[in-house]
Amino acid sequence: MYTRLPQTLHNSKSAHRKEAECAETTLKPLLNRPLGERYSALLAQIRSAAQRYQWPAPLLLAASKTRSASEIRELFEAGCRDFGESYLQEALPKMEALQDLPITWHFIGPLQSNKTRGIASHFDWVHSVDSLRLAERLSEQRPPTLAPLNVCLQINLDNEPTKSGVAPEFAPPLANAIAALPHLRLRGLMCVPAPRELFSEQRQSAAALRALLSHIQAHCPRCHPALDTLSIGMSDDLEAAIAEGSTLVRVGSALFGPRPPKTP
Repeated sequence: MYTRLPQTLHNSKSAHRKEAECAETTLKPLLNRPLGERYSALLAQIRSAAQRYQWPAPLLLAASKTRSASEIRELFEAGCRDFGESYLQEALPKMEALQDLPITWHFIGPLQSNKTRGIASHFDWVHSVDSLRLAERLSEQRPPTLAPLNVCLQINLDNEPTKSGVAPEFAPPLANAIAALPHLRLRGLMCVPAPRELFSEQRQSAAALRALLSHIQAHCPRCHPALDTLSIGMSDDLEAAIAEGSTLVRVGSALFGPRPPKTP
């Protein structure tokens, strides 16, 4: 049985930030620049932070919810290849408009059972699997002509009732069951932690997810070695996630700028 592991922070001689310091990330968006330049600058800052904390640089996933196909195309031309969408209905027209580009599409929104067929058919990754029932639907509905669907198990670290995700103690048996499904490839864990103001607290959330991933790797042989993804870190906690070894950060506003206002 899984018990919560200590949230030990990763030590780095080159990381001198005090634990009690407020989270003033050094990863600053440069919103006065063209979108392609923002991507290049943010990518360089992410790689620099990873070097400071002595981790490999994480993949930068552009969270493109509410963003246009033309913006996605501009980022692709700048070098971005991975894009995250939260709603199937919004994503499908973009995919059609951009079908000439070899984009890797990630589904990062809440999963609904009536949407799994479309998601299984159109996406390369799903980051928000939190039940065996949904995983089985994705596996059954994945077209046989496509490669296995890469999935991450969404973890609700703080047991927040308003958020999706499985509690950490139930993650190992669920991971083991999902790893047996024929048309899925369990790749790792994803989390949207509760908002934290202190950098040290943000690191603790990321460290807890990393510890859980290590636990599953050690106790679920069926899952390893494909279990290599730690999907944590967004615009407000990028550096803390990088400090704890995130392998994939999901960035929206720090890259695109504030979301456009909703139309009435």
